[in-house]
Amino acid sequence: MSKNLLIKNTISKNYFKNNLYLADKIRLNKIIKNIFNKLDDNKNNLHILSKKLDLQLNQRTLKKFSKYKSVIVLGMGGSILGSQAIYNFLKKKINKDFLFFDNLDQEKIEKIKKIIKLKKNLFLIISKSGNTLETLINSNLFQDDINNKNTIIITEKKTNLLNTFAKKKKILHINHKDYIGGRFSVLTEVGMVPAYFMNLKIKHFRKYLLDLFKSKKNKLLIDSVVKLSHVYNLKKINSIIFLNYAPELNNFLYWCQQLMAESLGKNGKGILPVVSQVPRDHHSLLQLYLDGPKDKLFYIFSSNLEKKMKIKKNIFGRTFSFIKNKELSKVREAQKKALLQVLKNKNIPYREFKISKKNEEVLGELFSYFILETILVGEMIGINPYDQPAVEEVKILTKKHLS
Repeated sequence: MSKNLLIKNTISKNYFKNNLYLADKIRLNKIIKNIFNKLDDNKNNLHILSKKLDLQLNQRTLKKFSKYKSVIVLGMGGSILGSQAIYNFLKKKINKDFLFFDNLDQEKIEKIKKIIKLKKNLFLIISKSGNTLETLINSNLFQDDINNKNTIIITEKKTNLLNTFAKKKKILHINHKDYIGGRFSVLTEVGMVPAYFMNLKIKHFRKYLLDLFKSKKNKLLIDSVVKLSHVYNLKKINSIIFLNYAPELNNFLYWCQQLMAESLGKNGKGILPVVSQVPRDHHSLLQLYLDGPKDKLFYIFSSNLEKKMKIKKNIFGRTFSFIKNKELSKVREAQKKALLQVLKNKNIPYREFKISKKNEEVLGELFSYFILETILVGEMIGINPYDQPAVEEVKILTKKHLS
């Protein structure tokens, strides 16, 4: 890992059966070497980590759309969560407004139509299948504003509704790679086309991707995957709680939530990932977290990247004087340290993730780390991390009810 991303584990070996830790490390190391050896040649989800990934980012073509100062993104799940995460994390570097529609929200659409001239926005419509119900509905609701001068569609190059619509209206179509699933696609055109219009450095997202396979740097990955695979198999842990002290990572954690839930929640196995914003949730959920059932694993996220906002004056008297001249980031850091101390005292397992720089490289590293870790956990516990059969059943029945 780079020096700008720190990861620590405190998952104890109590979760292991028959001292299998060493044997599983050896097995996992072989799996990682096998993946790396085939990374460039195998056209599958892990090919996103390859240097040979071919991104369809024609600068001359995309530049025609750069004049738009605001962008509306229509998509669901993996088609939109990644670009939301990028925008949230790097917002201070971005000089355009982005609006994301990832639900059926009538009130939000009505409000937007009243306050902005939609034809002066760039529309990015993204769906791997090209038939995603909610994305098609939202596109219909904006039909008077969508045209071939202000719209780009990203979908598979197959017969589907979005692709047919793009051809009919002569709208620019960018191919969604059919061998990469939506929740793994953030480092492909799905996330990188929006990133291009955010004026971000696309190549920098990929700077540390292959570090995960280097023997000197993958010890943490191997340790984490082996421990997590036993946590999943023993079923003592029911929830993974993302305790987030870094607001710029909120949307990244919702991306991560989908990645873990859809990839590993099947065949009677799975751990519920929950995003919890702190210190706010110290005053609502922390009592349950610390004194309720011991069935939770905590992921603690933090950073020290905010501008130094100080509490210059104390208006509440001498007993509150300890807060004077303290930065808000220092207050949050003290709250985090106190929480970690209590977790240790109570022998509650946690992992700590701390970022010390806010740039494309760090975010690319986070995306790639969690993608690889999730896929490897699936391999270790005998689950196919690439499908979502129960979701497909709901989609089929929904269409039936509407027909």
